[in-house]
Amino acid sequence: MVFHIKNDIEKTSGLTPGYGSREMTEPTPKFTLPEREMSPTVAYRLIHDELMLDGNARLNLATFVTTWMEPEAKALMAETFDKNMIDKDEYPQTAHIEERCINIVSNLFNAPEGGIGTSAIGSSEAVMLAGMALKWKWRERMKSKGKATDKPNLIMGSNVQVVWEKFCRYWDVEPRYVPMEPGRYVIHEEGVLSLIDENTIGVVAILGTTYTGEFEPIEKIHDALVAHNEHTGYDTPLHIDAASGGFVAPFLHSDLKWDFRLPLVKSINVSGHKYGLVYPGVGWILWRNSDELPEDLVFHVNYLGGDMPTFTLNFSRPGNQIVAQYYNFIRLGFEGYKRIMENLQSTAMYLAAEIEKLGDFSVINNGETIPVVVFHVTGEVPFTEYDISDALRMYGWQVPAYTMPENIQDMSILRLVVREGFSRDMADSLIRDIKRATYNCNGANSKGQRMFSH
Repeated sequence: MVFHIKNDIEKTSGLTPGYGSREMTEPTPKFTLPEREMSPTVAYRLIHDELMLDGNARLNLATFVTTWMEPEAKALMAETFDKNMIDKDEYPQTAHIEERCINIVSNLFNAPEGGIGTSAIGSSEAVMLAGMALKWKWRERMKSKGKATDKPNLIMGSNVQVVWEKFCRYWDVEPRYVPMEPGRYVIHEEGVLSLIDENTIGVVAILGTTYTGEFEPIEKIHDALVAHNEHTGYDTPLHIDAASGGFVAPFLHSDLKWDFRLPLVKSINVSGHKYGLVYPGVGWILWRNSDELPEDLVFHVNYLGGDMPTFTLNFSRPGNQIVAQYYNFIRLGFEGYKRIMENLQSTAMYLAAEIEKLGDFSVINNGETIPVVVFHVTGEVPFTEYDISDALRMYGWQVPAYTMPENIQDMSILRLVVREGFSRDMADSLIRDIKRATYNCNGANSKGQRMFSH
């Protein structure tokens, strides 16, 4: 009896050494439920240790997604994990916070009415909602003219993020791509107009492309579209995919006209978990006014409490990302966001200048648009972009190498996404490691490799 009591005390008091329990000496089932329970401490340690095999998120320069937030924001997120965002009757204050965020972003993008939009799980869901609204509005226009509605198409560049291709496939819309060309990695007005017909539901222009971080010439495309609509009698609208640039341009490029100041811009999506500075995943989709959001896409449910209008693909999701977005808005304000974006831009442009000095690379984007540096190997060197990417991974950095879109797919590039939490000191460390990578890829001897190791 004494033996059993002692065992029970050891099990519950934490006296057993952390790695001395039986669970630590036997493999845990990976694809079936274990037969018995284990202590929360052991379960935590098993998973925590396994996750150490992942890369360091702060050194992941492939992702646009935020990897650092202030401790106070983390605390708020932890406090609101359990709140279902859709349940606005039970969590009215969280719903009010979401509404405030929608109004803040709408005003930031110069919406004439303000406050027409919804939160989403990243820009991926936001794009789906925007595309649906474009298709429904086009269908209304065609029906009013007594015309067929079975062949919708959408105009975009071959440089779009894959979610737009998904939208077209899932919702039976023909994608029409403006091709990229050597030396030109964004769409242009001539290419857009050449693809439009009466079945075009809209044109997508990107504020900060995934491939190169460049801004597409949105105002030029808009003005050309205005003239084209007047000439043809069409009513082709413009959607702006501002996933990466929407929380950058207002603070760094305030004179740039890309948003609702342009009359044909009917909707804009933006990722809060990119340069909105929130952990994944939150996005926003805004419409110019209520007329651009078809009423039959909005559902009303009452089985969670009161009447709740909803236009989302995902029904249940935590409210903590919304709360974190609001924290950033009131914590930073316009000046705080501006200061952060200026710092990130400065660091990106510093990286670009240092990379140019190495002589083995040519910079495509120096980070002046959004804080993204894009470059590729030039000259007669015995390595490729993929070699540099692999070599940098040995030092802990995740720098993606990838091919460009169709028509220029023989070109490969490297991309560095500079995010909050990436300091000038880290930039210097990265430049040092790029030098080491190029030196080693050039076939340096072991003595030379040691020279770059400090």
